[in-house]
Amino acid sequence: MDIKQCHTLFTRLQAQNPHPTTELHYRTPFELLIAVILSAQATDKSVNKVTAVLFSLANTPSQVLALGEEQLREYIKTIGLSNTKARNIIKTCQLLIEQHDSEVPSERPALEALPGVGRKTANVILNTAFGKPTIAVDTHIFRVANRTGLATGKTVRIVENQLLATIPAEFCKNAHHWLILHGRYTCVARQPKCGQCIINDLCAYPHKTSITSNHFAD
Repeated sequence: MDIKQCHTLFTRLQAQNPHPTTELHYRTPFELLIAVILSAQATDKSVNKVTAVLFSLANTPSQVLALGEEQLREYIKTIGLSNTKARNIIKTCQLLIEQHDSEVPSERPALEALPGVGRKTANVILNTAFGKPTIAVDTHIFRVANRTGLATGKTVRIVENQLLATIPAEFCKNAHHWLILHGRYTCVARQPKCGQCIINDLCAYPHKTSITSNHFAD
């Protein structure tokens, strides 16, 4: 996809959703951090159900640490990998208290040093909590990027690097959310809704479903 097409693509996504954000419910960077750790291999909807209860009782590192791993596990047991996630969250809370004055760090190395926080989770925190132009390539973004031709690659890191190099600076802050939402609701895995897609004429995907129109205003 050339620069002009890329600009057109994000102009349309911006017009459709001027102020995109995560569908995880949170009020502070710490709540977002916990929600994102919980969201690995889980839906945002299932995480929001759990955190609605959890955050009403404990929403700071010291409060979550005071729950202890066993009690925390009970609150998150409906989420996949709950044992591992409970253990990582408790360790993360300890490190936040000991090394960061109970604040979520805004730098990648410090974030990735926290248990349960990999590059993707760090990218979400950096982008959503701190407004940095990062791209957390999840399954939705990976699919949309490869299908459209916006960024093609066999690994998430390759796709991430290509996206960061391709996306115009003016769109970088919100591109993460636009691409996730587009993949979640329109460019879905099995039966993409090409007939409802506002960027289908820019898309390189060879197996498009029935398309009603290819004409969109730039």
